[in-house]
This record gives sequence, C-alpha cells and structure tokens, in this order.
Amino acid sequence: MSIPLDKLIDTENNVYEMTCVAIKEAAILSEDKDRIEELDNKHEKVVSTALSMVLDNEVEYTPADNS
Repeated sequence: MSIPLDKLIDTENNVYEMTCVAIKEAAILSEDKDRIEELDNKHEKVVSTALSMVLDNEVEYTPADNS
C-alpha cells in the first residue's frame, strides 16, 4: 500500500492536523508486534496504513483548540 495521495488531496480537513494524528497513530501501530507482522505479510507500510486509517475516519481525535 502506498500513501493515499488521492484521498489526501480530496480531503477538506486540516491536512497538517491529520498528518500529526497519522504520525501518532503510526507510533502506536509500530509498538504492536503482531500488527507489524500482519502488515509485513500484506506488504504494507505502517505510515501508509496509519494515514489511510486517519483519512477513512477510523481514528478518533479531537482537534486542538488554538485560542
């Protein structure tokens, strides 16, 4: 799986914010050895998977309040 650029381009959300969430999600995914093995067997990458999860709204997060 590669980085889903089409979804990233088409999103109307804050791309920087979503990227930060994806980075944190990738760190969480990389701590799970079983998940890493599963991704390796599918020839997928952690960061691409995390970014796809964020873009598909599979990760819940609360935007930071910048006030």
